[in-house]
Amino acid sequence: MAGLKYSDAGVDLAAGARAVDLMKAAVQSTHGPEVLAGVGAFGGMFDASALRRMDAPILVASTDGVGTKTRIAAALGRWQGIGQDLVNHCIDDILVQGARPLFFLDYVASSRLEPEVVAAFVGGCASACRDAGCALLGGETAEMPGVYGDGEVDVVGTIVGVVDRSQVIDGQRIEPGDKIIGLASSGLHTNGYSLARRVVRGLDLAEPRTDLDGRTLGDALLAPHRSYLAEVDRLRAGTEELPAIDIKGLAHITGGGLVDNPPRILPDHTAMDLRMNAWPLPPLFALLQRLGDIDDGELRHVFNVGLGLLVVVPAADESRALRLLAEDGLARAWSIGEVVARENGPAVVFS
Repeated sequence: MAGLKYSDAGVDLAAGARAVDLMKAAVQSTHGPEVLAGVGAFGGMFDASALRRMDAPILVASTDGVGTKTRIAAALGRWQGIGQDLVNHCIDDILVQGARPLFFLDYVASSRLEPEVVAAFVGGCASACRDAGCALLGGETAEMPGVYGDGEVDVVGTIVGVVDRSQVIDGQRIEPGDKIIGLASSGLHTNGYSLARRVVRGLDLAEPRTDLDGRTLGDALLAPHRSYLAEVDRLRAGTEELPAIDIKGLAHITGGGLVDNPPRILPDHTAMDLRMNAWPLPPLFALLQRLGDIDDGELRHVFNVGLGLLVVVPAADESRALRLLAEDGLARAWSIGEVVARENGPAVVFS
């Protein structure tokens, strides 16, 4: 009688090896001379000698996931965008403190490893890393039957970046009178999908819809999370005609929407007064609100409602900042409010 094999317990070692082979070229395409050990090593190695050029380099790290957006990807068999979601979300999380990404690590777990799914996901990670000048240093795959249900996939990413201490953005200088600029999101990004999936349950994800300007619901829901690295670089560098902007604070609008994220960068004595008519509500959010009968307060607490990043600048810099952002390829930008004094009221008010 033959003994048990790992495959009898639901783990396919050959599939794991095939997944590594399929993703190897994509991962290596993000490597420069600073990557000393990558795919296949027990640990990634990154040469940090370049940090010596900074006066006081500060490492900034973040770990996050994509959440139940993976269920939409699984339903449609589209995984590359999920890799872009993961990298760009993590980039934005450290960008708000002024850091540029150095390297990224990914993790994908499922009940049963499908090499093509893993390869598509990692390919998306690699694409986003290349765009950001960030090394996809390594990652991990895990096949765990019994922990995950059939067809379930979970993804997590960790990013490490660096900023010189003098360039850290922490919001401490924010004061009443400062202006707030909102940068357009590309969709839901990676938040609110548990509610969104509940709202669209039973609807056709592949049929073009007039209330989404001809897009399919699947396309709208899977639009990748946007990175704002180019926009922040543009503001911090300026041009010969338009000097650099003094960025006092940046808020990435993730879980908790416009209610919970802005207070994370505000000094205790300040609040944000946001004008809700200052930017258009994108069709996907309007559709979700209508189909789910979601009230305004809940909508802006769960979703980003069209804004992925808030930028706080001195009043004197606002018009120049908007001009710098009015360039092809950059996110649309609007003047959406200002910082006001706060005593006992909420940290964000909507007018």
